Amino acid sequence: MGNQKTQKKANTVLIAGVLFNLSIGVLYAWSVLKTNMTASVLDGGWGWNSRQAGLPYTIAILCFASGVLIGGRIQDKAGPRWVVTAGGLMVGLGLVLSGLIGNNPGGIAVSFGVVSGLGIGIGYGCVTPAALKWFHPSRKGFVSGMVVGGFGLGAVYLAPLASALLRHFTIEQTKLVMGIAIMVISACVAQFIKNPPEGYVPIEPKGIVKSAKRSGVPADLTWREMMRTKRFYIMFFLYLFSASVGLMVLGNVTKIATLQAGITDAALLAGLVSFMAVMNFLGRIAGGMMSDKIGRTGAIFVVLGLQLINMSAFSFYSSLPAIIIGIIGAGFCFGALLSIFPALTADQFGLKNYGLNYGIIYLAWGLSGVVAPVIADYFFDLNGSFHIAYIICAVMMVFMLALNALLKKDIESLKQNLKTGGS
Repeated sequence: MGNQKTQKKANTVLIAGVLFNLSIGVLYAWSVLKTNMTASVLDGGWGWNSRQAGLPYTIAILCFASGVLIGGRIQDKAGPRWVVTAGGLMVGLGLVLSGLIGNNPGGIAVSFGVVSGLGIGIGYGCVTPAALKWFHPSRKGFVSGMVVGGFGLGAVYLAPLASALLRHFTIEQTKLVMGIAIMVISACVAQFIKNPPEGYVPIEPKGIVKSAKRSGVPADLTWREMMRTKRFYIMFFLYLFSASVGLMVLGNVTKIATLQAGITDAALLAGLVSFMAVMNFLGRIAGGMMSDKIGRTGAIFVVLGLQLINMSAFSFYSSLPAIIIGIIGAGFCFGALLSIFPALTADQFGLKNYGLNYGIIYLAWGLSGVVAPVIADYFFDLNGSFHIAYIICAVMMVFMLALNALLKKDIESLKQNLKTGGS
């Protein structure tokens, strides 16, 4: 009976983490809001240029990555519930403020970009470590995949929701409605996110296989100790460049479909964006489960190999079915990485200081959001296509496969040292 009660609490925290991330994924609605802000005043828009409309989103991405670091640090010391609550309230507050500010590029860059961006990161950075502490180490991949999958799934409903609201309300009113809803929903769900009691030992799943029991370093490393290890730097750059490929396709999927397959129907293009979001979500779940079965570096090898094949072929995707294949590959692989790396971080550096440690590693994802657009936009402006960018991404995957092999070697060497009593 005690085990059932404990498992129920663990499942409650996991479900709450998924729902919380699902509620704060407002970044996925920005493309819809951006379209309306760049529309002419005669069409009910604000007449902004693309750079003005894109700046709040870029700032939000950078603040998101920084917020994961900040939130992770605080929750390691104070626990997750109130930190997650604060994060959710900040996300909604930023939207409300941007609605009240109205047509003001600088004001919205601060309100949405900084306030909402930091809030997303603070909340997102706390729910995964809390959930991981409730479950057996053999389920790290599955748990991290479920929690971060909730955030990825936000794209499926938030963009259509924003579009539906804009048909009945102004841009300012739409932001107010969404902001208030996010504050209420996220704050309620956050109350169920908490750490297990001191001395808690997770229940070991029945029928656990030996490979799933493998652990990394038994000690909990501080951020300073983590940054003195070789594997930290390998993981950081591996995350940075491997995630860049998915973000490049994710940020340009409609443009790619139009250029290469001649697709111009707005509804179909929106459908492709939602479809990629679904593949992103499925990749997060499958990637985490796969890493539990075949190991983290083994799962990364599979993902990088698939992405190498996909990027090598992307220039030849010139029809709707082919574009869909490309979206499946890019979305799935990008999502898988976002569930494998949290589990890998917990394996290698422990759970005690996980919030701060993963926050530092997650900065690689934030930087990838800068690397990807730079590569894609530069070569697109140069020759009007993404073909050279695809080739660069494929070459990057070759180097990342070599880096992953180096990571595996370093981890195996460390395990051997621990077995023989080495330092």
